[in-house]
Amino acid sequence: MILINLLPHREVKRQQRERQFYLSLAACALLGVVIVGIWYSVLQQVTSVQEQRNAFLTSEIAKLKSQITDIANLRTEIAALKARMNAVENLQTDRNVPVRLLDELVRQTPEGVYLVTIKQTGAVVSVSGIAQTNERVSEFLRNTSYNSAWLEKPELIEIKAMTVAGANKEQRRLFDFSMKVTLKRQPVAVATPVPAAAARPASAAATATAS
Repeated sequence: MILINLLPHREVKRQQRERQFYLSLAACALLGVVIVGIWYSVLQQVTSVQEQRNAFLTSEIAKLKSQITDIANLRTEIAALKARMNAVENLQTDRNVPVRLLDELVRQTPEGVYLVTIKQTGAVVSVSGIAQTNERVSEFLRNTSYNSAWLEKPELIEIKAMTVAGANKEQRRLFDFSMKVTLKRQPVAVATPVPAAAARPASAAATATAS
């Protein structure tokens, strides 16, 4: 028996090809959606992890800032305490300055020199007095320069001769002088101290002012 296919086979094949094409296109679209979904999910996960890291870093930075502030406050407090300690030490040192100054002047003033006024301005001490001779003034300068543990850098400002009437109306030639000397903050050992006679009180009332 001979079978004859009377159907349009070309049209059927064309429809089959179109169906396969649309199926392939749908499969590609579905695969693209799946890939995009996976990529978006991975991106969201990476973003979430990065946000957690950023939050952790922000928290740690805030802690470090707080610690830095605490350290700065501690340094400020330490500096304030050191300043107070220095102030207390300076007050303790300066409390004995007048006594030390007068004692040192008594030690270094040679015989024949009478101190009239003593004035302190900071570390500089201004001294004025009367000497019997120029040599006595020079000796006083040498003593304060080389023999004193507390005095240094003596500077003679002025010296002038004057005539004074004595008890028996005799004329005596004396020397009025003024000088400056620096008071040391710490004593310095003197290698070869030269003993100096203590200053004798002036016949006229000598006044000593320390400020």
